[in-house]
Amino acid sequence: MNAPATLPGCDAPQAKAARPVLRERGQREVFCGLTGIIWLHRKMQDAFFLVVGSRTCAHLLQSAAGVMIFAEPRFATAIMEERDLAGMVDCQDELDRVVGQLLDRRPDIKTLFLVGSCPSEVIKLDLAKAAERLGARHMPQVRILNYSGSGIETTFTQGEDACLAALVPEMPASPIDAPQELLIVGSLPDIVEDQFLRLFDQLGIDRVGCLPARNARDLPQVGPNTRYLLAQPFLADTAMALENRGAQRLDALFPFGAEGTTHWLKAAADAFGIDEMHFNAVIAPARERAKRAIQHSRKTLEGKRITFLPDSQLEIPLARFLATELDMEPVEIGTPYLHRDHCAQELDLIPPSARISEGQHVDKQLDRVRADKPDLTVCGLGLANPLEAEGLSTKWAIELVFSPIHGFDQAGDLAELFARPLRRRDVLEV
Repeated sequence: MNAPATLPGCDAPQAKAARPVLRERGQREVFCGLTGIIWLHRKMQDAFFLVVGSRTCAHLLQSAAGVMIFAEPRFATAIMEERDLAGMVDCQDELDRVVGQLLDRRPDIKTLFLVGSCPSEVIKLDLAKAAERLGARHMPQVRILNYSGSGIETTFTQGEDACLAALVPEMPASPIDAPQELLIVGSLPDIVEDQFLRLFDQLGIDRVGCLPARNARDLPQVGPNTRYLLAQPFLADTAMALENRGAQRLDALFPFGAEGTTHWLKAAADAFGIDEMHFNAVIAPARERAKRAIQHSRKTLEGKRITFLPDSQLEIPLARFLATELDMEPVEIGTPYLHRDHCAQELDLIPPSARISEGQHVDKQLDRVRADKPDLTVCGLGLANPLEAEGLSTKWAIELVFSPIHGFDQAGDLAELFARPLRRRDVLEV
């Protein structure tokens, strides 16, 4: 277990001792990793996600995506039928047939992901071998990869981590003598990605790649000359895969809020030798806009107590943002998995009074929410309505994943997402 690192520029030079974490294992209430397909299929415009699963998987994706009946999304479910479960057909032959039909119908597909789910018969399928077999048949027109989105193995956002980790071995190796390159790791809305790319260009960092790329076949290079920034805190497997390819992580706060985004950009600027005066000149206008935008929500949020129930792994950096930039008081910050190394600097800025919990035991956590009576509880959809019925204000955690919240221009919107349910409560109480 790694101790949190000291923030650059902090007054106290000594690193803080690792803070205690309440680890819980029990009943969970969270979406499975298949839901990551909902934003990934929009991001990678030449990719298709074929879930090998049950009708439940299909219903989950369709309802989560909200796709209209006449739309043609870039995902589908190869449903395990009763005859498959009874062993009346060869599942591998069926999978080959479905993939063949899909590629004949959709010649625009350049990368096909076979996504595993949790039904017992699917778990028995070797989708890695299937991807290898089908890839040999359909390359070079289509690259076929696989990863698991099973709810037994993954939680919500870890589906993206598994997907990106599957892409890393496909990234071309950068030449040994190539100049230093920056890699942004994590799926971001195109508008946010463009904002970051413009800022890096203005700073003078012009060799910047993104994982995932907007076209899955246009993967950036990776090698010992690669320095990467994590845009999302839930990409542990992807980070490990990149480091196995020689890339080096730039330690930084995650880009939420004015200060988090500044620190994230500064980590890259320092690594690429950007002059500090030039950095400040480039960043200052956007940073000041972000600070002004955040102030609109300060009156509503300042001094309010907030609890995060474990859901997306965004909880730690979001709690840091609310505590340091809006003066909220985190009561408990629950996260499905805590990566101490990646979140070390975030943890250093969270008030010592906040309870940090890792994992999930729904009943115990709900008991603590009722005892703590926070002003706002961030939780999954299944818990929000029962808590609202008990008189507690809630915020849907899933909205924080589906909304653009990274960067300077989104800082005000991010603060507003937390302020809105409290304003609604105040109106209803009048």
